[in-house]
Formats: sequence, C-alpha cells, structure tokens
Amino acid sequence: MLIWPNVKKLMLRYFTQIKWYTILVMLGVYSLSSWCLLFLAGETELLGLVDFFYWLIVTGSTVGYGDMSPTTDAGKWIVALYVIPTGLSIFALVVGRVASWVGKQWQKGARGMHSLNLKNHVLLIGWNGKRTEQLLRLLLIEREDVPGTPEIVLCVRADIENPMPGDIAFVKVDSFNQDHDMDRACVETASIIIIDNPHDDMTMTTSLYCSQRNPKAHKVSYFDDESLVGLLKQHCPEIECTPSVAVEMLAKSAFDPGSSLLHHDLLDVYEGQAQFSATIPDQVTNVNAGVLFSKLKQEYDATFIGYASSKDRHKIKVNPPSSETLQGEDKIFYIAGKRVNNINWSAIQQA
Repeated sequence: MLIWPNVKKLMLRYFTQIKWYTILVMLGVYSLSSWCLLFLAGETELLGLVDFFYWLIVTGSTVGYGDMSPTTDAGKWIVALYVIPTGLSIFALVVGRVASWVGKQWQKGARGMHSLNLKNHVLLIGWNGKRTEQLLRLLLIEREDVPGTPEIVLCVRADIENPMPGDIAFVKVDSFNQDHDMDRACVETASIIIIDNPHDDMTMTTSLYCSQRNPKAHKVSYFDDESLVGLLKQHCPEIECTPSVAVEMLAKSAFDPGSSLLHHDLLDVYEGQAQFSATIPDQVTNVNAGVLFSKLKQEYDATFIGYASSKDRHKIKVNPPSSETLQGEDKIFYIAGKRVNNINWSAIQQA
C-alpha cells in the first residue's frame, strides 16, 4: 500500500521537471513507433507523410474527426491500445507545460520582472499608494490628447503587482540608480520622467541619476521639503520641481475665498476648465500677446494666461502686457475645456 504513493510522487516530480527537449524526443519516438506499427499492420492509407501526421494529431488528441481511420483488425488494436493512450498522455503533458509557461509569463509581467523595449514613453518612478494610483489615472487621461499616445511605465521598488494591468507597463527593481535595473524600464529612451518617492532623499538621488542617464527627457520631481528644490536645481537646472503648495493655498484661500477651488478646477482633468501648454513653432516670430489672447479666445475658446521664454523655461511670465512679443519656441500656457492641438500659428502671426 505504501508503494503506490511513492511511485505517484516520483512520477509527479519527473513530469513536473521534464525538459522541453525530452518532450520533443518523446514526440519523435511516439510518431516513429506509431508509423512502424501501422506499417506492420498494413494500414497503407495512413502512411503518407501529410496524411499520417494529420491523422496522428487528430487521433492522439482525441479530436477524432473520423475522416481517416484504421481498417484492419491489427490497426484498430494498435490505435486503441497504443496510439490513443500514449498520444493523449503526451498531448496533456504538452498542454499542461504550455499553460504553465503562459501562467508564469503573466505572473512575471504582473510582478514587473520583464524587461521593456519602449521609446518616447512616460516613466513614473516611485510608489505612494493611492496617490500614485490617482496620478496614473490622471496621466492616462492626459495622454489621450497627446499625439502618439505614449506608453506609461510605472517603475517601483515596493513589493506590489501591477496596479493597472492592461493600461500601463510595470517594472519592479531593486534600486533606482543602478543601470542594470533601470535599463529594464528603458530610462534612457523615455521622453518624460516623473519622480515621486515616499522620501525626499530617494527622490533627490533618483533625480540626479535620471539627469545623468537621460538629459534630454522632460523630468519632473516632487518634494515635500521645498528646501531641497534649490539644492537639486544647482546640479540639475533642467528638472522641473513641484514642492507641496498646501500651506500657500491655505493663506491664499483665507483672504481670497474660493482660491483653492479655482486651482483644483484648473488641475482637474475630469471636468471643468483645465490648464494646458503649447510651444510656438520655431519658424514663427513676433507673436503679439494681445493678438494671441484674442485669437485663442475667438477661435478655440481658450484663455492665454502666460508664457515661458525659450531662453529661460523656469521663469513663467503670467498675464503679460498686450504689447509683449513672443518668439518661436516660447511655451505658452492657456485655460481651455480640452487640449488644443491644431493652433493656426500663421494666422496669429499675420493678424
């Protein structure tokens, strides 16, 4: 009575650890032996190369179309006692191994173990629970109006699975400043890098690393401690830093009631008016601010609120005088119901 459980465990361990090349050898031996037995049985109608493999697969997998079948008594015994039982065992083994491989690949993807091959994607580095999930939802909405609809990649160190499978790509790493880890997230080919870690010191080191690996990408870093923004700017002036403005909003709302609601509405992508930006093409010159304001309102129902010169992207001039002149590659900021992607800059320049 104790022999069968031991045999069962041995067989289970063997079939679990069996290699693919062993399965291919088994298939080869099974096919060759089946052909030889049918040949000895005189089943000449089943021995053609194409007909034999078609019949063997259909019969061994028990599909059984019935369009081809043995005609001799010996052939019927061979099929009943050898071809079908052996073929069904091998077929079940192959299907099981394929299903197991597919399941493991899916799990690796959900756990972020795969290496990606992407370009011009949005790379979000860091995990802050519900805040990161909300940020991902906002990014998914924002990208819909962006030409090319870039992929969004979440890169984390936390022990989690992909929070939005099917919507974003996911990579889990051991470190945010090791090349072999960050290469899996394609940090060098990202067009936008957002760094939002639970701790400011991690955000600082990750920002410095990303600046060195991908100086051309637009990088945004979030800090709870505003004093670190100036320190990072000394080393990486191209990084846009977004410190917490909760205290400033409290003071503004105290003397200008509704200010917090206004700013929330401008940042909300779900409803209401939102704030967007656009870059003036480099071939366009001498755009009058007053004309730009009028044209955006008349043609696109958008409100021009300010701009950043191409010479200093980090200095925003809000509500510029109507006589102000903008140049090519300046970035304008406006309020609209949705992003405007087809601004007729030639008409605005000539007005």
